[in-house]
Amino acid sequence: MNDDNQINPIIPEKKSKGFFRELLEIIAIVVFILLPIRFYIAQPFVVVGSSMSPTFTGGDYLIVDEISYRFNEPKRGDVIVFVPPLAIKDHYIKRIIGLPGDTVSVVGNVVKIINKENPNGFTLEEPYVHSERSANKEVTLSTDQYFVMGDNRAVSSDSRVFGPITRDEISGRVFVRLYPVTAIDYLPGSVVRED
Repeated sequence: MNDDNQINPIIPEKKSKGFFRELLEIIAIVVFILLPIRFYIAQPFVVVGSSMSPTFTGGDYLIVDEISYRFNEPKRGDVIVFVPPLAIKDHYIKRIIGLPGDTVSVVGNVVKIINKENPNGFTLEEPYVHSERSANKEVTLSTDQYFVMGDNRAVSSDSRVFGPITRDEISGRVFVRLYPVTAIDYLPGSVVRED
């Protein structure tokens, strides 16, 4: 039998989606998936200044978790990013020192916390502080206030200057440091809390 008489099925050519359709799909992915993540779950920040040195230094690239505090309360020792009182756009990075209901007493370089669990107070152990500035301040926090301080106390503008911050002013907690690559870390700046 001759092979010339065989019938070959015709395979339809795959049509390409076209440039504009692919572009629309990419835009849809960005709008419906990436933008909600960027605005409601995690946000990148670059550290400017030295108020958290040596824990964080200028140029550190951080990802801030913006969703955890919707389900959990901020804790003492958490490193957070927030908009300070009276600021419009600037974000600060500081450490939570005082929680709602606490009385925070700063005398010299000693931070003392007084609350229901510790009516006589306790001195906060702060292994992350390497530079101190003598200051005197005492604040009793309301049910929605937090007292924050920078790790580099000598140069930090924090709750000693602008007062407590509210829960609504907190953008989120520092989740990951991505840069510099030699300092990549999960929950950088975290401390073990005993209270």
